[in-house]
This record gives sequence, structure tokens and C-alpha cells, in this order.
Amino acid sequence: MAALLRERGHGPSRLVVLEQLGGEHERVIDSTADAWAERAADPLHAVAVECRAAPGTPLLPLAPGLPDEAFDTDGQLTRRAVRAMALAALAPVPDQLLWDVGAGSGSIAIEWLRSEPIARAIAVEEREDRAQRIAANAHMLGVPQLVVRPGRAPEALEKLEAPDAVFIGGGVTEPGVIDACVAALRPGGRIVANAVSVEGEGVLLAARDAHGGTLTRIGLEHAEPVGRFTAWRAQLPIVQWAASR
Repeated sequence: MAALLRERGHGPSRLVVLEQLGGEHERVIDSTADAWAERAADPLHAVAVECRAAPGTPLLPLAPGLPDEAFDTDGQLTRRAVRAMALAALAPVPDQLLWDVGAGSGSIAIEWLRSEPIARAIAVEEREDRAQRIAANAHMLGVPQLVVRPGRAPEALEKLEAPDAVFIGGGVTEPGVIDACVAALRPGGRIVANAVSVEGEGVLLAARDAHGGTLTRIGLEHAEPVGRFTAWRAQLPIVQWAASR
């Protein structure tokens, strides 16, 4: 536990270790994760932790919209503001199941689980290296229960439990993916899909015409240095389709 706290930037956290409570060798040790090092505790013990972040350690709230830097990624990541909007439309609910299709770095499924402790999620990702990265991100961000299913949609979806919500972050132009996801949704289920290309936009327009819902075009700009000055730099616009069954 001390090693985990140090690894996550919480080395100053207070540890109170209560050994052999009620026995003749009862002992209370008041320490910190940094000071504990590798020493062992008595096998019969309880421990209390008072979390304290080290200077510079970012605080990661449960509300959707974690910083992009919180995820290990190769660039295939739903960015912070767009991710928060997608999760608002997906509406995490206790015990409901999300499919994160074309999961990339797993950010949508991970934030779905962080925002609702007893929700469930399956991340479907074709590339094995990305599937491994998703599992690592889930472990680091406190949701190791995320199920990672390597495979290519729509074939990889065939034997999965029916979802209550679906997010399609990659592969919207793959034939059959949207139709398979809509068909699998439970009654009242929500689906959200993003596209950045003109071809993807066309697929989402057709999905809206076939299944209803709304289309939203998201344009973001960030202030960045240009020489001695600051200018707005536009992010590629995202088209988001959201619908309910």
C-alpha cells in the first residue's frame, strides 16, 4: 500500500498501522508512505490511510473530464472537453453496461466507471498494443474492473452482453458497426458516436436519418504562443451523434 501511494504521488500520506489488536503484542505504528519503505507489518493488522498529495501531484476528480495527461496514449484519445460532452450524453447509471467501441486509450470507458462506481464497461479495441494500454490506464486510474476485449467491430461485438450505452470513438466508417451497436442496445439505451473526417460525418448524418437523435458540431480553440504573442489555435472540429433507443 505504501509503495502504491508513493507511485501515485501520495508519499506524504499518513499510515496508521494497528497490529494484533487486543493481543499482548498490540502495537500502533504512525508513519507515512514515504517513511514506511519496505518494512513488513505483523500479519494480523488493520491500516488507516490519510491521503496527502506530494507537491505537484495532480488531483483527479471523479467528475468526467480528466486532463489528457492522465492517460498513457499513442494519440488515439478522445480529448478532455469532447470526452466530458460524450459522457454527459451517455449518462452513467448504476449497474448499467457501456460498450466503448474503438476504445483507443480507453478514456471513455474509464471515466464512465470512475463517475459511477457500480457501472460496468467493456472496451473493444482491434490493436493489441492499444488493448494493453487500455488495461494499464484502467489500473492506474482506479478501475481495474474494466473488461478489455481485443477484436475488430462489428465481429467482436457478437457475443457481448447487451449494452445500456455505447460510445463509438473509432471505426464509425466501418460497415455495419453503427447498425450492430444500435441493434444491440437495450430499450432506453444511449449511443454516442464521434467523427472528425468528412466521410465520418456522412456516416453520422445517415445514422441520424435512420435512427433519429441529434448532431452536434464541436469546435474548440486553445490559446498558444506565437513568437512573443499569443494566438488561438483551432482543434479539428468533431461531429457528435447522440441518440436513444
